[in-house]
Amino acid sequence: MTIRQSDIRLGWGLVAPALLWTAGFFLLPFAAMVAMSFARMEGRAIVPAFDPGNYVKLFTEPAMLRALTNSLEITALVTVISVVLAYPLAAMIAFRVPPKWQRLALLLAILPFWTSYVVRSYAWLLVLGQNGVLNQMLAGVGFAPLEIAATRAATVIGFVHFFIMLLTLTIYANLIQLPQNYARAAADLGAGPWATFAHVILPLTLPGVMTGAFLTFVLCIGDYITPQILGGNAELTLPQLIMLQLGRSGNFPFASALSVVLMAIVTLAYLVMARWVRLDRI
Repeated sequence: MTIRQSDIRLGWGLVAPALLWTAGFFLLPFAAMVAMSFARMEGRAIVPAFDPGNYVKLFTEPAMLRALTNSLEITALVTVISVVLAYPLAAMIAFRVPPKWQRLALLLAILPFWTSYVVRSYAWLLVLGQNGVLNQMLAGVGFAPLEIAATRAATVIGFVHFFIMLLTLTIYANLIQLPQNYARAAADLGAGPWATFAHVILPLTLPGVMTGAFLTFVLCIGDYITPQILGGNAELTLPQLIMLQLGRSGNFPFASALSVVLMAIVTLAYLVMARWVRLDRI
């Protein structure tokens, strides 16, 4: 089949607006940020240069490196916990809830999405604070109060509450498309419920799990609001460190270097996820 030149021109004409938009609002700003990351500060002035000192500072100064490791540790923990909790919830909605009630169950599961992200974080602060609802309940039954607010635990709880909803949707979308005959065939071959899940259901729904886990990773590692409200400044994350460089120090070159590293981590996570899913389907 021969492709006509008019069709090629028409195709380029259709994709040109999207390409120009991407180049103007992503590629060019990103290139400017990369160039800024190699500049250096002299007093309050930004001096254009090709100096890798900002990256060296990130990976050699303990406080800066700790912010990076904090982000990676919190993100990994949140992703694992969210997947472990969201999968049973999605399976319950897909397999245990009658079809006529599944939409209502999904609506109730994603209802917190309708609340502002900032409001949800402050709501958790009211629950986990020193004089919050949780500690008042513990005091009512004679237990000592817990120090949860302004800790990593509070940040993880706030993140997990949000991302369970996202993962439930992505996993449910895969589970609901899974033919029930697969589970029946496994049972006919002598597989028990756990063996059926481990060898049939889970492998077939892993693309949905991986997609949701990747979205959780991206949104979590780049989030500033939840660690700032619930975690305070006890353990800085990379987005908090970036905001500190911009707001207090005015160190745009170092903030740009931190942002480039953050983008590199997200890109690496995407490549690993895409390759893993591709190999899993072979």
